[in-house]
Amino acid sequence: MARIERVIEKIEKLGKKHNLGALDKMIDDPDDEVRAAVAKALGQIPSYEAGMRLIRLLRGSVPGVRAAAAESVALINAKHCEEYLKKLAFSDPDPDVRVVAHKAYEKTRKPVIGHHISYRFTHLEPS
Repeated sequence: MARIERVIEKIEKLGKKHNLGALDKMIDDPDDEVRAAVAKALGQIPSYEAGMRLIRLLRGSVPGVRAAAAESVALINAKHCEEYLKKLAFSDPDPDVRVVAHKAYEKTRKPVIGHHISYRFTHLEPS
């Protein structure tokens, strides 16, 4: 197994374990494949902090990394990344990134049903 494949496999495991600290150390790796794998792994960590890391990747120069980050934003429904997705969806120079970002943007704009239901039930007054 090549070095890059081992690193990507490790990144996938870190995502499954929600190990944000270890992923942080790889977010600026010079290898595009590693950064794309980090973006995908962040899509397994539904937290505000993971979304903040994805913003860094959405702003990167490599289309594949931006596309992977956009998909992950949608997976974790990171509402605080919406404006970055919108920018990619409507003005990214790469047409493939625009398509992926547009789908992700539309998904993050939809309300989360479970959130609204739990809000309603936790704010009901007793009869």
